[in-house]
Amino acid sequence: MKKLFYFTISFCIILSFGFISYPIDGYESTGISRLYHLRKIQVDSIPYNRIPAGAYLNLADIKLNLKSRSKDSMDVLLKEDDAFTKEVRALFPGSGYSAAILDMSNPEDLKYAAYREHVGYQPGSVGKLAVLVALMTELSELCPDAWEDRAFYLKNTRVTSGYWGTGDHHTIPVYDIEKNKLTKRRVVASDEFSLYEWLDHMVSVSNNGAASVVYREAMLMRAFGSEYFFLNQEKTDAFFKETSRDSLTNLAHAVVNEPLLNMGIAENDWKLGGLFTRGPEKYVGRKGGSIGTPKGLMQFLVKLEQGAIVDHETSLEMKRLLYSTDRRIRYARSPRLDSAAVYFKSGSYYKCDRTKNPNCSDYAGNVFNYMNSVIIVEHPNGTKYIVCLMSNVLNKNSAGAHMYLASKIDDIINKNNKDNKTEVKEEVYKDDADDSGN
Repeated sequence: MKKLFYFTISFCIILSFGFISYPIDGYESTGISRLYHLRKIQVDSIPYNRIPAGAYLNLADIKLNLKSRSKDSMDVLLKEDDAFTKEVRALFPGSGYSAAILDMSNPEDLKYAAYREHVGYQPGSVGKLAVLVALMTELSELCPDAWEDRAFYLKNTRVTSGYWGTGDHHTIPVYDIEKNKLTKRRVVASDEFSLYEWLDHMVSVSNNGAASVVYREAMLMRAFGSEYFFLNQEKTDAFFKETSRDSLTNLAHAVVNEPLLNMGIAENDWKLGGLFTRGPEKYVGRKGGSIGTPKGLMQFLVKLEQGAIVDHETSLEMKRLLYSTDRRIRYARSPRLDSAAVYFKSGSYYKCDRTKNPNCSDYAGNVFNYMNSVIIVEHPNGTKYIVCLMSNVLNKNSAGAHMYLASKIDDIINKNNKDNKTEVKEEVYKDDADDSGN
């Protein structure tokens, strides 16, 4: 199960193909192999038109925007600005949408607007951000003294998929450095990657299997404490076989939801009900459903920008994991954002009743049709803002509407950027082959 360089154990206390994220110069610090591939393309000046201008920030360029407001409460930070709210609400076509928007261009003069921000939606893959928080939280308990210790284990602890990571049709990018070959394929049970790479597969391409593997590792950290770093496959298998299903379900629920509650995010604003793949269900059950609201997700991103998720270093690393460095989809595909750095997660969840409509299509469910976008936008001119947009519009692929709203919201906030702005029209969204990764 675990392969690790044990000689540095003293560092710790004794006891989905969607958009691609993470800065391109991050291979040395993370060991994420596909970053080596992207960096090689960049260094060798190989034409690569998938990357917009805003995708070329380096690690050192990424900063947290609300550190100066780290002591302020959500009530203070998320106080609606009447004029801003009026402009924003005029954009939304009806009750199928909800949003929360924070203009943080001037951290000392924030402007917040909301539209039906307390309405709950099935968060889909946006819920994987809660799994990211869970792993980072548990790792900080094992290595409380320094981020460098945690980064070491993220890079050097290698774990195997097993049945946890299989069953998802979404692919992952696997790069062979020696052969200089990039392959996109499904996770198989024998796959072994570092914790960093599993996190990358979970966040950047939104692979469900990777999310379940990361979820499993967070559970094991909570259950075994510092013994986690010495676990083998036999001990891990025995733990899940010999522990009652109810106990494992309660453990899973606590590991992923307690950190959100500790941030002050209420259960009815953001909660994760269970794992992302079916393989582990014989051992770990679900506990209620998953729910997210724009307000809850906004609170999370504000905490991130404050440096208040575990600590400053952890918050910054989570933001790096969200930084989009390849083709953008849905909300993030708006041409208004091409020159901007974006930190993005998208999620969708839909259901078709084909007795009502035999032609019900992907991402256009007629029973429910959730599509969610959370994004931090940073323009070169200093305009910076957060948007949490959630929708449930039946019989329509809402990706085009999200892209349209992205442009209109940017026009409201980024008023100083008047260069080459064309009229924005909602258009039919054409999926790329790997859009389904989110």
